[in-house]
Amino acid sequence: MQHHHGYLWTGPKQRFDQEALRRPPHPEPPPPGSRPELIQRYREVVAEFPTSDLPPLETAFWLMKPDSVIRGTWEEPKEAAAWLGERLAEYAPRFSSEAERDTAKPALLVHSAAERLEWGGDVSLGFYLDRPSYLSLALVTCSPNRAAPDLPCPAPQWR
Repeated sequence: MQHHHGYLWTGPKQRFDQEALRRPPHPEPPPPGSRPELIQRYREVVAEFPTSDLPPLETAFWLMKPDSVIRGTWEEPKEAAAWLGERLAEYAPRFSSEAERDTAKPALLVHSAAERLEWGGDVSLGFYLDRPSYLSLALVTCSPNRAAPDLPCPAPQWR
């Protein structure tokens, strides 16, 4: 049954910028004789990516994360989009950009999110907060996901 998972991450922008930790590990480890720092980086990514709540570079890859990072699950796109709207209202006072705090903008984002989820797309939004923090919000369509149809649902109750 198709459904939608919500994800939220806040943290230091410097951590968010650690792109290597936001990608799934390459299927093949570095070849023997590789530079020690390359081998160490690979080990770090293998250990951290699957368990970290750090947002992945590709929205669908949230489905590779543990179900413990799911903030909510909804069958209806409008319900998932409403959760997004609630989070936007909650964090808006901390947005660093005055334009982002505009009260009309969240309503447009919620409407757009509901439409995207209706056709099976994903939603990913990011905002700078009181410096140097960052907010990442995502709604991911599951079972199947259009961008990654082979990824299983991370939530046992929805498999």
